[in-house]
Amino acid sequence: MLKKILLLFLIVLINFTVFSQKKYVKSYYNNRQLKAEGWFESGEKTSFWKYYYRNGTVKKEGYYKDNLKHKYWYFYSANSIKEKEGHFKKGQQNNWWLFYDQAGNVHHKCQLKNNQKNGYCLLYKMEKLIKASKYSNGRKIKEWTNFLSFKSENSLNDLK
Repeated sequence: MLKKILLLFLIVLINFTVFSQKKYVKSYYNNRQLKAEGWFESGEKTSFWKYYYRNGTVKKEGYYKDNLKHKYWYFYSANSIKEKEGHFKKGQQNNWWLFYDQAGNVHHKCQLKNNQKNGYCLLYKMEKLIKASKYSNGRKIKEWTNFLSFKSENSLNDLK
């Protein structure tokens, strides 16, 4: 009986030790092209991860904490043009996010909270600000097409 308890204890200890170690892993598509690479610790994604399209270009990259997207992330198209970038907090999009057009120029940037527009959204055309909107919990509450009226009604400190 004591031997069985000791053996069970050793198995649990070995499993705990193996699964709690931080290790770098890679996964591949069927065509042997790299699909993803990053760190696992205690069976969860942690630290920096990078994902790839089948053609080998980077799809997205960023950090995990407790198996959730965390900190700053970048997302790219299959032809390596930046699509969007921004902050995650506990797996949710938060703070400022930048969204790019097909040429890689900023198309709009928005303040997000828990994956919803919450704050200002600034729309650009040919790298010039053409419109500003304000959102609350995903609903548009105000829009400006003139920068002077936007500036007179808002504190530019809110854009930080």
